Amino acid sequence: MKKAQDIIIRPIITEASMQNMQEKKYTFKVAKDANKIEIGKAVEELFGVQVQKVNTISCRGALKRMGRNQGYRPDWKKAIVTLTEESKGIEFFETMM
Repeated sequence: MKKAQDIIIRPIITEASMQNMQEKKYTFKVAKDANKIEIGKAVEELFGVQVQKVNTISCRGALKRMGRNQGYRPDWKKAIVTLTEESKGIEFFETMM
């Protein structure tokens, strides 16, 4: 089994993700091969909260050009984690506001 630190790569901080925090929805960049169950358990282990559901999105890498050469950035996976009503929230995100 993978470690929680290997599954959750980093939080995603955007205007839309900050607005979702009021609904107890937190956004993370996760490992491409992680499934919803692994993501939920990793968030519970790392932050000490209860997860209600996990939604995942596979994002395609953007096309980048350097002069006449072009290539793609790597594909990645995003997870939106919804916490239960009893959960207090994730402290890391609370300090951002």
